[in-house]
Formats: sequence, structure tokens, C-alpha cells
Amino acid sequence: MAARIEHLVTSGTFSLDGGTWDVDNNVWIVGDDREAVVIDAAHDADAIARAVGDRRLTAIVCTHAHNDHIDAAPELAASTGAPVLLHPDDLPLWKQTHPDRAPDAELADGQGISVAGIELTVLHTPGHAPGAVCLYAPALAALFSGDTLFAGGPGATGRSYSHFPTIVESIRDRLLTLPAETVVHTGHGDTTTVGAEAPHLQEWIDRGF
Repeated sequence: MAARIEHLVTSGTFSLDGGTWDVDNNVWIVGDDREAVVIDAAHDADAIARAVGDRRLTAIVCTHAHNDHIDAAPELAASTGAPVLLHPDDLPLWKQTHPDRAPDAELADGQGISVAGIELTVLHTPGHAPGAVCLYAPALAALFSGDTLFAGGPGATGRSYSHFPTIVESIRDRLLTLPAETVVHTGHGDTTTVGAEAPHLQEWIDRGF
């Protein structure tokens, strides 16, 4: 049974710095018929659990700790027994949403997460958030970028805990060096490829996304 990528869209709100906005989030499930990992447990733990089905959920991986990417993580963990994984630099953001429930384990740059016979490599890509990470699965020619890279440009850096020069450096040094055919599965909106985004790096810098 080959590993595959499944996609679920959930809806809720994103809140930071006193504002709240309606958002649709991409939830990514990577696995086979026996086991899976969830990338970003957003908004609806029941819907995510239904998508996972009777497979063993081995991890709930958080690309960063903005509330719209982690709000369903504790409930999903409680129902499945899967650990919640987060980069420690995002703990201040995590605590804004879940002050009484810590993540179960830390993510580290270069760490491998094995599932269904393939490996997801953790790439620390700060900028949108201090502990933002992407997950690279070369066996699937896939990158799960969270809110670091979207179709059309970098993630937002206009709010607390974010920094534009840092996100540009992360994208330039960690993501645009990947093979051009790598499909970028984003935290919101449409997928893209590394090859489609790479030519626009200088344009993003000039525009000051």
C-alpha cells in the first residue's frame, strides 16, 4: 500500500492581536490504509477523525501555532491517542489558544517523521511565526508549507511574532532550493510548485509582502 496525500478543508476563525477573521484551512493527511499523520488539525476534530477513519494516527503535526492551525489538535489527540508535535519556538502562540494543555513533543529542524513507508523531513522556516515549519516528503514530491509559502507569495508578516526579512530568508534558503517539480501543499488556498514560485523571489522582496 503506497503512501498518499488526502485533503480536507475546514472552516473557522483566526484570531490575533485583537482581531478575528473567518478562514478556511487546508488539513493534510499523509499515510496509507493502515496509518497516517495529520498536518494542521484545524477547527473540526470530528471531521478530521472521520477522514482518518480506522487508521492508526501516529502524529498530529503543527506547522505553526496560530489558533486556526491548532484549535482542534487537543481534541483530536484525545480521541485518537496521537501526540501533538510543535516547534518549541511557537510555544508562546500555542499558549494563547491552549494555556492548560502543552504539546506532547517538540519538532526540530532536520527531524524525520516516518509514516506509511516514507519520511517527512521537518524544515524550520521562521518568519510567519517563530516556530513555523514545513514538511518535505521527497518520495511524494511534496512540500507541506503551512503558512510560510502560498501560491503567489509568502505568508503574512504584519502581525505579532512575524518578520518579513526572516520569512523571505526561510523561503529562499530552505524551500526554493528544493526540486522545481515539488508540489507545495499550503495551509490555505490552492497548491503550487516550487518552480512556479521561485522566479518571483526578488519581486516579493521589492514589493515588501
